[in-house]
Amino acid sequence: MNQCLDLALLAPNSSNMQPWQFYRVRSKEKREKLTHYCLNQNTVKTAAEMIVVVSRTDTWKRNSKLMLEALRNQDTEAPKSAIQYYSKITPLAYNQGFLGLLGWVKRLAFSIIGIFKPMVRQPKSKADMRVWANKSTALACQNLMLAFRSYGYDTCPIEGLDQRRVRRLLQLPYGKAEVCMAISVGKRGENRIYGPRIRFDRNLFVKEV
Repeated sequence: MNQCLDLALLAPNSSNMQPWQFYRVRSKEKREKLTHYCLNQNTVKTAAEMIVVVSRTDTWKRNSKLMLEALRNQDTEAPKSAIQYYSKITPLAYNQGFLGLLGWVKRLAFSIIGIFKPMVRQPKSKADMRVWANKSTALACQNLMLAFRSYGYDTCPIEGLDQRRVRRLLQLPYGKAEVCMAISVGKRGENRIYGPRIRFDRNLFVKEV
């Protein structure tokens, strides 16, 4: 479990802000509640382990400082552009300001500057921050699932759950942490696979332009 969790932490992510947390639910009482909050799905009831993966929109400031410390303390001299990125660019990009007011200023500025040249236009709101955090966290979920498969275990990502109750169960801060998904872990039973994997026509999804 720990080796797979460590591999999940190596997932690629936006600006190396690592906006994720992994909750390995081991308490019997919490596991029973989590199963109920996941609507008593078989993949949860029969799993050997359950992990709830959480995306965080509020840890970028701490992690920016950690990145600066790591860059300044490494053996080789860090590029000035990297130091500037984490000292100036990330605070500008991820800070939405009091009541999201800075986000509105950025929205206006991006719209004007974007007329003249291509530019990154997000995140410019708290909603954008949720999308940003969940995209990187989903990559870590995929890393975790692939890690378990490489060790011979199976997983199932679960979105069918009561996010509000799971958030309370884990005592997550409101408005700063969001349940991205839960992941059940174990070895598949002989009768647990319902049939071959179903995929639709490739041309519906792969486009050449």
